[in-house]
Amino acid sequence: SAISNYLNGLDTNKNVTYPNKLNLSFNKKMDLRYGENPHQTASFYVDEIANKGSLASFKQLQGKELSYNNLNDADTAWECVKSFKLPSCVIVKHANPCGVGSSEDLLNAYKKAFSTDTTSAFGGIIACNTTLDKNTASQIITQFVEVVIAPSYDPESLKIFESKPNIRLLEVTLDNKFNAFELKKIGGGLLVQSPDNFNIDINHCKIVSKLKPNKEQIADMLFAWRVAKFVKSNAIVFCKNNQTLGIGAGQMSRVDSTKIASIKAQNANLDLTNSVVASDAFFPFRDGIDVLAAAGAKCVIQPGGSLRDEEVISAADELGLVMLFTGYRHFRH
Repeated sequence: SAISNYLNGLDTNKNVTYPNKLNLSFNKKMDLRYGENPHQTASFYVDEIANKGSLASFKQLQGKELSYNNLNDADTAWECVKSFKLPSCVIVKHANPCGVGSSEDLLNAYKKAFSTDTTSAFGGIIACNTTLDKNTASQIITQFVEVVIAPSYDPESLKIFESKPNIRLLEVTLDNKFNAFELKKIGGGLLVQSPDNFNIDINHCKIVSKLKPNKEQIADMLFAWRVAKFVKSNAIVFCKNNQTLGIGAGQMSRVDSTKIASIKAQNANLDLTNSVVASDAFFPFRDGIDVLAAAGAKCVIQPGGSLRDEEVISAADELGLVMLFTGYRHFRH
């Protein structure tokens, strides 16, 4: 529709005048076996003018029919993996990344992502941002996986996946455009917002601690920050060397997410010494800082903006941490 075209043509990073009447047009792509649960019915509709790199443009190369949950998780995985320039892999479970890795080669990126949380990766959704090669395919088929997404597959990798015919292989064009306006249905209404697509660099950040970060710490903090944007709030992400080490998601208190993230790393036998932490929103108290420092983290990237920022910064200085404020929050619900 004209209004749908209008919305998608807007610059989502600027102030937007939303129309008084909203008419949207979606075409049914397929009926789904059931919804989020087996007693619910479901269908999948596609935006007429969606970006060609959006998940809805997928081509399924093999595998069982897709489920409602497959598509929901796949969208998170695909949008997340597009945030990275190096060959990267994202594993998603229940709409949360449970492992993310970047490297010069895709196989190593996958190994990094998988080793973050091998238990949660079971039955997960795997997204890659570069051609999926035979070596990575050979490693992927050793685990139980629901869906694999990539911009392309080399012929040898397709042969390897044929040995696991139930794995759903999706091919999606990689154009690095993110989803346009986000829609969320509530009882009797529709929430519409511009997408959370802003990727910061170090020039957007303010160093608020006495200690200054080195080049490697900056790279790790920016990596962690990109991951945190796709983790359900309250989100805490430990990272080091372009790898997630522990992810705390969906908790009602930030300190609980911090504790869970550190416990996940311990359970995976991943060393948090000299790691960095990204928090999707500010720390309201110093308790979360105490927990992450005790776990071994040396750097924190967070939006700032708490009434107790000075207390939190003082805690960072007391504990010998680097702290960056981004000025941007990444709540996700």
